[in-house]
Amino acid sequence: MKKIFLIVFALLFSFSTSFAGGGNKYGKELSLKEKTKISAILENPKEFVGKKVHVEGNVVAVCEKRGCWIELASDKPFQKIKVKVKDGEIVFPLEEKGKSAVVEGQVYEIKMTKEQALASAENEAKEHGKKFDPASVTGPVTIYQIKGLGAVIK
Repeated sequence: MKKIFLIVFALLFSFSTSFAGGGNKYGKELSLKEKTKISAILENPKEFVGKKVHVEGNVVAVCEKRGCWIELASDKPFQKIKVKVKDGEIVFPLEEKGKSAVVEGQVYEIKMTKEQALASAENEAKEHGKKFDPASVTGPVTIYQIKGLGAVIK
């Protein structure tokens, strides 16, 4: 009887602590206190390149192949930012889509030639099962993303 009580207690304790922690945790512990709005990063990205930021937003997409990135909705409509993590270091499950996330990471810049942008857009269209129009890429492209270091998703 005592053994059953201890097992039940241990299960209840582990179950309650997983919810008390405030969500699913990925990567490193969050350490920054000051929040940065995603819209602020997107409006003036060069100001944030190389800086560690703490952002919040709803998860609007998750990498379907390896869970190596999530996209967060901005505080302003029709804006989003991709949070990319090192493959295998952090894996975001597809079930996190639609949930609220708090993420810390470093903002970085990707500069692509027109040819690289074409290849990237074509690959993305394939991944999402969408039709690709090469005319949609008109020149070189610069993308700003966050290298994810840690996240909590509720």
